[in-house]
Amino acid sequence: MLNTRSFGRELQKLGFTFYSGVPCSYLKDLINYAINECDYVAAANEGDAVAIAAGAYLGGKKPVVLMQNSGLANAVSPLVSLNYPFRLPVLGFVSLRGEPGLPDEPQHELMGRITTQLLELMRVRWMYLSADLEEAKRQMLQASRHIDYNEPFFFIVKHGTFETEVLNRQELASRRNQVKVPKDRADQLPTRNEVLAAINRLKDDNTVQLATTGKTGRELYEIEDAPHNLYMVGSLGCVSSLGLGLALSNRDLDVVVIDGDGSLLMRMGSLATNGYYNPPNMLHILLDNQVHDSTGGQSTVSHNVDFVEIAASCGYEKSIYIHSINDLEKHIRDWKETRGLSFFHMNIQPGSRAQLGRPKMKPHEVKERLQLFIRSNSDTTEGEEHPCKP
Repeated sequence: MLNTRSFGRELQKLGFTFYSGVPCSYLKDLINYAINECDYVAAANEGDAVAIAAGAYLGGKKPVVLMQNSGLANAVSPLVSLNYPFRLPVLGFVSLRGEPGLPDEPQHELMGRITTQLLELMRVRWMYLSADLEEAKRQMLQASRHIDYNEPFFFIVKHGTFETEVLNRQELASRRNQVKVPKDRADQLPTRNEVLAAINRLKDDNTVQLATTGKTGRELYEIEDAPHNLYMVGSLGCVSSLGLGLALSNRDLDVVVIDGDGSLLMRMGSLATNGYYNPPNMLHILLDNQVHDSTGGQSTVSHNVDFVEIAASCGYEKSIYIHSINDLEKHIRDWKETRGLSFFHMNIQPGSRAQLGRPKMKPHEVKERLQLFIRSNSDTTEGEEHPCKP
């Protein structure tokens, strides 16, 4: 068996200090180590964990994701449509529940047989993690080289690989909403293009803008293709988790997440994670047109959801309904002055202009340009509250 603390410190020497994951009994001791000694974000699901880790990589970290192999299926979307096209590497540890030949619960039987095949189909390099520390060190060096080449790498962890690591007593914070402004008058209902132009006008050299999948990113690109911007492709629902990882790993930046109703509905558990970890440098703006605009205008169920109430209940410091562009501009300026994790909900018109363009740059080129912008405009070490302890 691996001494978990020694193994974790070897990871630390290689620069892996940021973890996100979802619990698994096979990985509990490594998870306990990460919670005890490092930056650890407990995600609502495995796909969110991958997106959080990807955001941390954008912010200058070498991230680790931890999950059960049943949850690997949940992580497929970001791994193939976020990490792959943007070349955002993560180091993964996935348990092997349902290992052929060993008794286990029936729900793990099929995934146990196909875990390695699934990783290979996703073009994720992998190996079984050795239970011998010296061999595991060599494996970690090999994995780290893949990360340095922008390639994800996963270790498959069998039962009994890690020695016991006792979880320290956790002092859990209580996040309370301080400002909640519900809808109290008629909406202006501007177009998405008008709203995005207003948001873009208020950016500065300290601002990064992450635009959700589909027409939101495409319209922001047409308004201004700036090095501040990242235009999501695929991985619907992951944009605020990406923003969370970036905001936590680089406190110097103002991270503006521009979301859509279809996207947020897909992964609403991310609101609870965002609210708990509560980065003061993140502004989450929901543009709600009540339809899946990028796929033909099919209705969502957002008309039946009180997002302001939900975000407030999840611990966002400020949760505000936005009625007009003037209202939006005022609250963005206020946020720039006062900060605090904030959620703005704004109803907009459905639709967009015909012949809407697409970014000419490849996703990984957009990422590389954004990383250069981040490095030139911030100090990635400032504001770290609890890096891995020696």
